[in-house]
Amino acid sequence: MRPPMKLLDGKWLAAQVQRRVKSEAAARLAHVGRAPGLAVILVGDNPASRAYVANKQKIAAHCGFLTFDAKLPADASFAQVQEAIEKYNADARVDGILLQLPLPKHLQANALLDLIDPVKDADGLHPLNQGLLARGEGQLRPCTPLGVMKLIDLAFSVTEPQGEFDIDQLPQADLAGKKAVVIGRSILVGKPVSALLLERNATVLMTHSKTKDMAAVAREADVLVAAVGVPRLVKADWVKPGAVVIDVGINRLPGGELVGDVDFQQVSEVAGALTPVPGGVGPMTVTMLIYNTLRAYITSQAITSQARPLPNRGVFEETR
Repeated sequence: MRPPMKLLDGKWLAAQVQRRVKSEAAARLAHVGRAPGLAVILVGDNPASRAYVANKQKIAAHCGFLTFDAKLPADASFAQVQEAIEKYNADARVDGILLQLPLPKHLQANALLDLIDPVKDADGLHPLNQGLLARGEGQLRPCTPLGVMKLIDLAFSVTEPQGEFDIDQLPQADLAGKKAVVIGRSILVGKPVSALLLERNATVLMTHSKTKDMAAVAREADVLVAAVGVPRLVKADWVKPGAVVIDVGINRLPGGELVGDVDFQQVSEVAGALTPVPGGVGPMTVTMLIYNTLRAYITSQAITSQARPLPNRGVFEETR
């Protein structure tokens, strides 16, 4: 008999990470003299972006962080957005900066992301941090891929997503000998998650719109990550029995239903572990933004506050 599929509950996992981040921030507050600070820049009035920003600020406040926000009109100029970025670059209270994407079409997102101080790059999208990731180095990695890796850790562990759990006790999955297939090649997910899978010793294949017989490639995967933005693209016959399937997609159908890139009903009959949509990768993405801000805060204080030693407490490592 086939063992039951493990539902990878991202809401539960995010709550465990948040408890750890909150504890770490509180433990350092007395020594540092201030809480970690997250600044968010929102351009325009996109309802989805507004909701995401509000959620990020809510979680940051829950974890004891200071929050700062700059709300600019949809017709804001490049210079106006640049001014907001440079203000937070210079603000010693700010450890992490998030420029909410997507931006209005008249603004060059990459050029603006490049202006963020790399040590405050909470989203891990600055080219310096992307380059360090490619070398297997650096502290700040893109948030969604970090969340994906934690969900993979959960999939390969004996931990069941229920009750309170010390996230430091979640073992890192060693993917040596495992084949991982990533569907999608964006700088937000596909490329960086491939790099993180390589750090875990997986054999990684990337597929995309030009790949021939994508389903056949996907069927080889022990770990399948779908991040392409096509509703219910991945069917049961794309999945190797028992595989870990991580659905990064979030697509709104004409009737308003939110679905992923994976056909959940079909694939749940085959996969060994599977993330839901919503409630899988999404909560982890937001939480890892807060986690990155904490790491930036710790790094900043290690440099600037040597006269006031920090407590000997580590924060859990996401990959190494």
